Amino acid sequence: MASIATINWLFICGLAFCLGGVAVLSLMPLPSDCICPISRPKPKESADLSQKPPDELQAMHKLAILVPFRDRFEELLQFVPHMTKFLQKQNVVHHIFVLNQVDRYRFNRASLINVGFRFTSGVYDYIAMHDVDLLPLNDNLRYEYPSDGGPLHIAAPELHPKYHYENFVGGILLVRNEQFAAMNGMSNKYWGWGLEDDEFFVRIRDAGLKVTRPQGIKTGINDTFNHIHNRYHRKRDTQKCFNQKEVTRRRDRETGLNTLQYKISHVHDMMIDSIQITVLNIELECDLSKTPWCDCSGNAQAAAEEKTKQ
Repeated sequence: MASIATINWLFICGLAFCLGGVAVLSLMPLPSDCICPISRPKPKESADLSQKPPDELQAMHKLAILVPFRDRFEELLQFVPHMTKFLQKQNVVHHIFVLNQVDRYRFNRASLINVGFRFTSGVYDYIAMHDVDLLPLNDNLRYEYPSDGGPLHIAAPELHPKYHYENFVGGILLVRNEQFAAMNGMSNKYWGWGLEDDEFFVRIRDAGLKVTRPQGIKTGINDTFNHIHNRYHRKRDTQKCFNQKEVTRRRDRETGLNTLQYKISHVHDMMIDSIQITVLNIELECDLSKTPWCDCSGNAQAAAEEKTKQ
């Protein structure tokens, strides 16, 4: 049985994280002047990759698991140990990056992934765009570097417990760095829940890439993943305001990595079950003239108008 001290520690940690104060949990916070994309040191000599065996080549590819996040601490406590154990079985070199949105705007999954890619692409070779509430159960779901073809959609429509339409690429998607960059990342126009992954599917198609999916998985929609989201406890932000519905139904050819506006206010190393992860506290910027639906309450617009008058 867990001690009272242990229970109190977990409570304090959970409260601190949900309030955006992960500094309480921070073991090795980086100074503010180091909040910039990470990069790998230059190799002393070039390696002849053609002489490397397949297993060693896989080990050379590093996976950045990008987890868009806001106030889902209890799910993160399940996600980190589960994913670490799952990927260790596959010998996948990886690190978990929690993209914690701390600004006043509505949740923007796509922009957070863009920030995560910017931060990690200098060291890691491919990304997993990974929902925190979707845990793989079948060991045949391979997170290996997708060297052939386009992005690898782990949470395939015939396997996902909830979404089954053909163009679905949400949940868990693996993308090589050069492909993500060539597509200009994801659209920044999707504030609130839904449709950002559908727009990204069109970007994949327009780039001449084909989505690949796991083959030979027999566990079906009930036993391939554990979907731990509680829709009664955490209702999704499905509100549509201003002209959001009209704009977000179209392919976005304006925004992406090259228009991304954000600030990383803190970077923290955090331990969960003796597993080290990295938490980025991210403040996104919103151009209210272009996407006023980043705040359906109108408070941000009113504040901007008041500031203009001053």
